[in-house]
Amino acid sequence: MTRTLRLSSAVVVSALTVVLSASHAQAFGGGGTKNDSKGGTDGKGTLSAAASSIRLSYPSGKPAGHKAGSLSAIDPDWEPPACWYEPAFTPQQLKHFVDTDGGGDVGIHESWFGKDLWTDHYRDGKPAENFDLESPTNSVAEGYKNYNLAKDGYFWRGVAPDPGDRDSWDCGRIMFWVDAGRVPNDPHAPTPKMLAEYAYQEVEVPETEIELKPAARSTVNLPTWVWLDKATFKDVTVRAELPHTGLWAETTAKPIALHLDPGTKDAETYPASGDCEISADGSIGTPYTRGSAEKTPPCGIHYLRASGGEPYRLTASITWEISWEGTGGARGDLPDGTFETTQDMTVQEIQSINR
Repeated sequence: MTRTLRLSSAVVVSALTVVLSASHAQAFGGGGTKNDSKGGTDGKGTLSAAASSIRLSYPSGKPAGHKAGSLSAIDPDWEPPACWYEPAFTPQQLKHFVDTDGGGDVGIHESWFGKDLWTDHYRDGKPAENFDLESPTNSVAEGYKNYNLAKDGYFWRGVAPDPGDRDSWDCGRIMFWVDAGRVPNDPHAPTPKMLAEYAYQEVEVPETEIELKPAARSTVNLPTWVWLDKATFKDVTVRAELPHTGLWAETTAKPIALHLDPGTKDAETYPASGDCEISADGSIGTPYTRGSAEKTPPCGIHYLRASGGEPYRLTASITWEISWEGTGGARGDLPDGTFETTQDMTVQEIQSINR
């Protein structure tokens, strides 16, 4: 039988002080997949701490027919949850798992391979250590009798999308029991807000493909009009549900502004801040119409110098306002997100234009 510790390079030195009671231990790097709903396994029959049972759906706004990408949080200090606990097995499912497999992650950073390790703790009542590497000493988990088959509830385990994240060590408990209809009394128990943060990472928004006039090739001292089709940018909602808990959250991204960076200091933006607000109908800016070449656009760029041999790199980024709601009327806001694209802009030194 083998008890294996899954260590990231950042904590290997600290881990050397841990004394293992099992027959063999080995350190190796973490990693894994997300959004698995196979009842606690990685889809290959192995219990994986990197595979969550959280179910995702997209009630509205998922891009169709457009290239899409993920948002980047404006707040550099914001981070998604590094780890949490969630239901993995009923007593009957755990017994079946041990009898037919008995290999996998009993905690985020600890794997048991060998039936005896599982039966000692979950069937025969022997205590086992939690793997709380950040604590001075590991805490002890009391054992269970016959997989708690006479009880109604679930064995919960820790989940970390990236086991290499140092903060994933905060969820150091090995798989533990929780009565049905309850969530554990633990700072890393799931909440609607945690699910909202998880869903934030799964928000996909359409690429920022702006309309330009003149398109791709502009002229010194004449404004370039910029606008966005109102049909493209709509609210995007992602719903995250955690089975067997009654917990859910919906995270909604709402486009609120377009920011323009002309790619050179020799340019002016309209407005001067470069932030073009989204109108009530969802559009940004005003489409160019014939005869408007010398007018000031509500959203646009005025290049003051030709681009020369290399085109300017025009960057357009949409700011998305993030809000969420969840179980029991819980609601709140998360940091705004952005998604940006760039395109080449050639600016020529001509003082007139055909209209």
